Amino acid sequence: MKSQFISPVVSVFDAKGRLDPEQNHRVYDHLIAAGISGMVILGSTGEFFSLGMQASKDLVDIAVKYTKGRFRVFVGASRMDPEESIELANYAHDKGADGVMIISPYYFRLTDDSVYDYYSTIAAKVAANIFIYNFPDRTGYSVSPAVTLKLASRFKNIVGFKDTTQDMNHTCDLIKTVRQELPYFEIFSGFDNNFAHNILSGGSGCIGGLSNLIPEFFATWSAAVDRGDFAAVAEGQRFVDKMMDLYGIGDPFIPVLKRALVMRGIIDSDACTKPFLGTNEQQVARIRSLLDTMHIARIGAPAGIGREPELMAR
Repeated sequence: MKSQFISPVVSVFDAKGRLDPEQNHRVYDHLIAAGISGMVILGSTGEFFSLGMQASKDLVDIAVKYTKGRFRVFVGASRMDPEESIELANYAHDKGADGVMIISPYYFRLTDDSVYDYYSTIAAKVAANIFIYNFPDRTGYSVSPAVTLKLASRFKNIVGFKDTTQDMNHTCDLIKTVRQELPYFEIFSGFDNNFAHNILSGGSGCIGGLSNLIPEFFATWSAAVDRGDFAAVAEGQRFVDKMMDLYGIGDPFIPVLKRALVMRGIIDSDACTKPFLGTNEQQVARIRSLLDTMHIARIGAPAGIGREPELMAR
């Protein structure tokens, strides 16, 4: 199985806070042209937590038909109310999405039995392929490998897992526990710099936010993994380790990522949903310094203005 790098794509809004179909399409075209494996709309980077049901369905309409057949398209169907997750998941499936991604309930720590009941309730009423989304920094707990295997063994539409954990131990336990029994089950890391480790451990790849900004790099890095070019893989790892500094420029990182996308010429608006604030002058200066240091040129920049990492050119 080839490695995959999938983009948890940003949601682009105009100055009045409305979804902007044209700018969202520009991001999708940017990802597709670079050769990225696919995208997830309405993930954490897509600000799913701030969008109501109608706005979420509107984004499905904007994204799925436009991109279907050109790469894999997944939809975040994360809602605290399982009936709302079921509604959104079935809507995405009917529109042609390749699958849905659903985070485990947040706010209170849950027992394994509660987690199992939540996903069971959804899986029994959803036609779509489901990816469990584990993000313990936001939920306060992890979905265990044992619960994952139990769910995936019972519900054949539970086919994958996104593991947003810095420590790869949990991801490796998932791979050993679930992939041994269910070889088709896809396990992705949620941090960009864990991509190579994930693949080497037997996983499927990564769903990482930096791919919005430099998808051409991640497509090239993935290709280096597939052809066994470990010198290029190592070079890519060092590049990503430095690029991870982008996440530390602002907390939350989404306004920073959107400003970087504007600075690279991919989108025009860095508007975010409330309560996120825009970037300040100091943050913009740090973004610019990082892009310059990493030789990440503006899209369409004239020859000689900036240069892209050597790995991208291979």
